[in-house]
Amino acid sequence: MRLILLGPPGAGKGTQAQILVQTYGIPQLSTGDMLRAAIAAKTPMGLEAKAIVDRGDLVSDAIVSGIISDRMDEPDCANGFILDGFPRTIAQADALTHMLDRKGLHLDAVIEIKAGADILVERIINRARESGGARADDNEEVLRKRLGVYEEQTAPLVKYYTERGLLKSVDGMQPIEEVTAAIRQALQ
Repeated sequence: MRLILLGPPGAGKGTQAQILVQTYGIPQLSTGDMLRAAIAAKTPMGLEAKAIVDRGDLVSDAIVSGIISDRMDEPDCANGFILDGFPRTIAQADALTHMLDRKGLHLDAVIEIKAGADILVERIINRARESGGARADDNEEVLRKRLGVYEEQTAPLVKYYTERGLLKSVDGMQPIEEVTAAIRQALQ
């Protein structure tokens, strides 16, 4: 099964991806995690990405697409994967479609986890407080900028994937178990 999880920062994509990983035995391909690993390793790409992420901006399509394409070729992706954090723009969605076509693959579904901005800010500020502020992007100013970027650049993917008959929306404001149940139902 090949899935995309869409939703604004803090909507629960990472939490739901982990549940789907356990359920379907397929890996989560999180561009955020891959970029954070590159940043932590201080690779040249990681250092470049760090400056961009710290501003609350998006990393270039070329960097992200290359990371994703290489990762899809790994043996653990043979039965599918969950894309979390990619695509974020229509250009990335087009690149993904072409990438999958070249690999002889297709998407099974795009799950949109819907959530309101004010609740998301509260959620992420709490996450930062509970984790000791481990992530530099977990502050209100950067978060509001990320939500603005999401609305401007990523929200158009809802229409893009609806037109292709792939989009399934769930209410991300419910308890985790109810969101999980809604996703499972959408995938049947």
